[in-house]
Amino acid sequence: MFDGVHLGHQHVIRQALLDARTFGARSVVATFDPHPLAVVRPEQAPRLLQPPGQRLAEIARLGADAALVLRFDADFSRRTGERFVRDLAEGFVRIRSFTVGEGFSFGHGRSGDVPLLRRLGAELGFEVHAMAPIQIGDAVVSSTRVRAALREGELGLASELIGRPYAISGTVVEGDRIGRTLGFPTANLAVAGLELPPSGVYAVRARHPGGEHPAALNIGFRPTLRSSVPELRFEVHLIGFDGDLYGAELEVEFVRRMRGEIRFDGLEALKARIGQDVREVAALLA
Repeated sequence: MFDGVHLGHQHVIRQALLDARTFGARSVVATFDPHPLAVVRPEQAPRLLQPPGQRLAEIARLGADAALVLRFDADFSRRTGERFVRDLAEGFVRIRSFTVGEGFSFGHGRSGDVPLLRRLGAELGFEVHAMAPIQIGDAVVSSTRVRAALREGELGLASELIGRPYAISGTVVEGDRIGRTLGFPTANLAVAGLELPPSGVYAVRARHPGGEHPAALNIGFRPTLRSSVPELRFEVHLIGFDGDLYGAELEVEFVRRMRGEIRFDGLEALKARIGQDVREVAALLA
């Protein structure tokens, strides 16, 4: 999946880039959409660390020539590991090398693994690199570990595991404009299905095609508004920005959690605290 494009994923991708230069070939990173578990065992499917567009942007940033996004559905899930590799080899005409993690398994019933790749490589003429995992502290770097760090609010550890400041990006969607009526308009991102840090107010840096701004982010269910159907919101107030961001791509880089979510007695109390939050965030990020 390359979910999160963490240090372990980067280790695999950089070996593929090295091989591409060695062979005068193109580097292609294959990933899936949706997550395979969402199809074969939906009850076990994890929340994702990134929306697909952000994942592809990180892969491109590492220098890959292309990404192959494989649509994972019920029919695809029944493909054996060998059939999967042979289909790739036929589609690309010639593959010079495969790079995977050393514990990688794939295909129906986990029928594909590194020994299978080596056997097919000897037949079809490609090399195989099985990369050892990256370890930080007492455990290996994995998407599961990054998710756990986020759930615990350990932003520093999450950033260390992915090798860059933790950030979420997505398209700005229409909100209910409550923030604007309070004097603090927000850009809202759709975050359904994503793993997020705990609810609360965060100091963040928000980047869009027009520039970068310090920003105050609220993640939560807005208890002061007492909605009959509470819905998790991801609302970003860009400090000093006055414009329309609907439909724009916005990247939100987390800096610090300022406080937890609070229910206030009314909108005036909420407005006063938002003003305080914005001033504290602006001072922190100045």
